[in-house]
Amino acid sequence: MHYPIAIEVGDEQYAYSVAVPDLPGCFSAGDTFDEAIANAREAIEGHLESLAEHGDPIPTATSIEQHLADPDYAGWVWAAVEVDMTPYLGKSHKINVTLPDLLIKRIDSRVAKQGDYQSRSGFLARAALHELERSAR
Repeated sequence: MHYPIAIEVGDEQYAYSVAVPDLPGCFSAGDTFDEAIANAREAIEGHLESLAEHGDPIPTATSIEQHLADPDYAGWVWAAVEVDMTPYLGKSHKINVTLPDLLIKRIDSRVAKQGDYQSRSGFLARAALHELERSAR
């Protein structure tokens, strides 16, 4: 999922401030633009971990376009941070899924080439989250 972040540009005296509008109370900062984005990812992951530990719902990310008219962020720069949501979705359950042979082979080939999926299940979980996120817009 891509969480929009609003970045207030810093200078020699002030750090770059970061707010995550879809996660109330989630803020970060950095001495450089790149550091601000990296720190924002850590802040988002920590925030989501805390929500998951307390059993609170994980807010869905909205598009940057939905935040552009917010006067609280006038003049801020927008970016998006991609976060793997699977660690925050709760305990895994084994299920049976029926898929065509050629589709399974394509999935397995992609998993073998792109290690960040880790497994067929990881690929399917990410694909499902992507589709759910897309259809929620």
